[in-house]
Amino acid sequence: MANFPIVVGINRTQDGSIAVAVGESGMYSLQKERVSRREHHWGRLGDLPDRYVPAMPLLKERVDLVVEGYAADTEIEHAGAYEQETRQTLGLGDETPIVMVSSHLSHIYGAFHPSPFEQAAGLVIDARGSRIGDLVEQVELPFDADEDLLEVASYYRCTRGRIECLAKQFWDGDWARPAGLGCFYALLAEVTWPGSEGDGTKVMELAPYGDPDALGLPDLDVRGHEVHIPPAWTELFRHAGACGEGPDGGEFRRTEPRDGESRRTGGFEYEPGGEEFRRAANLAAAGRRAFERALLRVVAWLHAETGLDALAFSGGAALSGSANGRLIRESPFRELFVPPAPHTGGTAVGCALYGLAACLGVRPRFRWTDDFLGPDRDEREIEAAVRALPADLYVERPEDLTAALVALLESGRVIGLYQGRSESGPRALGHRSILGDPRDPDLQDYVNLEVKGREWFRPPAPVVTAEHAERIFELDRPSPFMQYAVAVRPEHRDLLPGITHVDGTATPQTVERESLPFLHALLTAWHERTGTPVLAGATLSGPGEPPAETPEHAIQTLRETGLHALAMPPYVIRKREEPPLPGA
Repeated sequence: MANFPIVVGINRTQDGSIAVAVGESGMYSLQKERVSRREHHWGRLGDLPDRYVPAMPLLKERVDLVVEGYAADTEIEHAGAYEQETRQTLGLGDETPIVMVSSHLSHIYGAFHPSPFEQAAGLVIDARGSRIGDLVEQVELPFDADEDLLEVASYYRCTRGRIECLAKQFWDGDWARPAGLGCFYALLAEVTWPGSEGDGTKVMELAPYGDPDALGLPDLDVRGHEVHIPPAWTELFRHAGACGEGPDGGEFRRTEPRDGESRRTGGFEYEPGGEEFRRAANLAAAGRRAFERALLRVVAWLHAETGLDALAFSGGAALSGSANGRLIRESPFRELFVPPAPHTGGTAVGCALYGLAACLGVRPRFRWTDDFLGPDRDEREIEAAVRALPADLYVERPEDLTAALVALLESGRVIGLYQGRSESGPRALGHRSILGDPRDPDLQDYVNLEVKGREWFRPPAPVVTAEHAERIFELDRPSPFMQYAVAVRPEHRDLLPGITHVDGTATPQTVERESLPFLHALLTAWHERTGTPVLAGATLSGPGEPPAETPEHAIQTLRETGLHALAMPPYVIRKREEPPLPGA
């Protein structure tokens, strides 16, 4: 077992997911939403036999250890049933251990061990981790701490041989009295987009349109490693129904209804210039400023406690590109690593790595150098999908595929790119991507309205060859996972309106030839043709959908959205009746 262990990690909570560590360095991971086609789909009994095993043949091999991760939601109440199902589905004998790991510990194992650092400070910020009674790590607890208190922030000193928890912030779980940066991040999203499940990405992208001083809202109250939310903010959240008693008499809870129950959905289609838009933008601006200022202060506390130069940052709050950009520019840490899947969906990888390191005593050698952790794709799947194309599509096999795609892009067409193993995180990084011409001022509206079906103010992200990134962006390091918002250099902003946000920033992905040879070749050919090494990118999915996992998903996205073509090397699939071009 020690020579070639196989460890399965399963996240049983929000953004349900599974990971398989194969030996010291191999890693596979898949989120439930990719096969169920339902965004942020929570873990449920039946996932392993019905969702994961059919999608990941590797699970039919022998398994040496299973590690399950839970948080403070109702799924942990079914732990016994999960274990029984796991043993039956994977054919495990009684001698094969199944262990549980608490939420923030799985986060930090999935952030530090795959990082490039030999030692680092660790930070996890989330809305609701595990209860004190379910923690499996040693930490100093408050005097007479209730075992039902929840972890909302955790601070670590990490080495390859030991992960030590220095401190945690706890919360009693009452949304009428929220505490911590993760709660604030979730409530800010909920008050702006009811039913958003705490997704703060849209808030951060809306913020540049607002005035952070317009509503007179204060900074957050930071006391060492703890963040408290002032009454002005909690009253605003309560009045809007985001915490405590809402207009419908319910409470905002970070849990999902059981399958088959009704679910609250919705949001606002903010029109530019209206009063509702201005208020939302001002609120987003105030919230982003408060969040980022507080984050910088707790990070400074952590740096003072550890004296280390590097930081591994995880949890739902680590999805904020604008905050991460400020950390690399303004924090005392010299190096920052944010995993490409820092949210709960990435904890399955952390569970698997915890199993290797903490349970089996194997030093993990997996490093998150790319994010293509999805199941191996058989080339025959693409061949079968192409043979089964519906009548409204046709296929071409160009002699020079990159030249054909450059011609399509230069003509104003927006294309999908499907290749290889899927990304494990929420961002498209070149295997499940939408690509367009960033020089086109109409591209952003077209992608948002005709393809993605999302808010008009959300910009596509730049995809740029690594060797030219610093010339276009104020970026002094690789950014392969699209995690840092940085300034577009002033001389390029007017030339690249399709990826430049209203505040002059963008969130670039830097592309290396070694990790993404086809995309790098496409960018190089595009650069030679147009003079710019940048394309605009978005996730290959339709409105409200997770990224395409299979060739059939990608073809469905082509058919049901305003995409003009789909590249599935060596093929290009096109529509017999094309949509209008951007701006037409």
